[in-house]
Amino acid sequence: MSFKDPKGIAKAGVETGAKKAKLSWDKALVAGFLAGAYIAFAAIVAISVSSGLRPEIWGTLPTFFAGTVFALGLILVIIAGSELLTGNMALVPLAAFKGRATIARLLENWLFVLIGNLLGSLFVAYFLAVQTGVLTGELPLARLGAIAEAKGMTETSWEIFLRGLGCNWLVCLAVWMALGAEDIGGKVLAIFFPIMAFVAIGFDHVVANMFFLPAAIFAHAVDGLTWWDAIHNWIFAFLGNVTGAAVFVASAYWYLYARDDDPEAQKGAGDVETNAAGESGGNGGQAAAPSGSRRARFGDGMGDAEQRRRELMRR
Repeated sequence: MSFKDPKGIAKAGVETGAKKAKLSWDKALVAGFLAGAYIAFAAIVAISVSSGLRPEIWGTLPTFFAGTVFALGLILVIIAGSELLTGNMALVPLAAFKGRATIARLLENWLFVLIGNLLGSLFVAYFLAVQTGVLTGELPLARLGAIAEAKGMTETSWEIFLRGLGCNWLVCLAVWMALGAEDIGGKVLAIFFPIMAFVAIGFDHVVANMFFLPAAIFAHAVDGLTWWDAIHNWIFAFLGNVTGAAVFVASAYWYLYARDDDPEAQKGAGDVETNAAGESGGNGGQAAAPSGSRRARFGDGMGDAEQRRRELMRR
């Protein structure tokens, strides 16, 4: 199973981020919709496999079971192809650090991918989770309600921010390692463990919460849960996700593996080689000059002798 080393991953990350920054707004919107739907599908599966497991018997294992299947979302995003905001929070800044993307393009990408992610999450939450009755049964509804109540009503702003930071640190490590894999099996394996970890820990993923909280509101799973509770969570989860991605992944790995490849550094190295060659050539030219002068003087002597010989013959 072949794979890239960290420096190779950094180069691939810059190229991927640059491509994402150049994506047109309509493609970013459509690809964002797909990614939001894929994360929502994973959330439905996570609720389904962890429903009805009583905490007094199973302890915290339900979150572990949820994490093992929630990796499906990012697997679909990366292998099938779509645009997930939380991954772009690392890759597009990485390209910007290398001068391959502007701040304006970064913000435009984030905006349309965010809108697309939200629309995809809401679509699946309303039509495929609630209207189908998949999550309105007694056990899945109770599980959905427990998740939504914790994220929308129990966690403080500071807790949401820190959980968002930890979440996207792990999510972007999954994206980072998936870039290093050369085959589908390697990408799936690279994605699985970080995603399982953040779900099992209980961290906050802004796009996942775009499914959990609206689905709970649509299904009336939690009394008193409002849209402001959802928006409040999204704001601080977003800020935490940005920090985890841009600081602890993009900035850290740019500093370690991409910064030394700056064009200026490469240009400087080339200049040294060129100057050295120039100096060598100059010395060679100086050394060659006396030889050339001797040849010129020798030639002049031969010409004088020939001229004298012709004068003697005429006489």
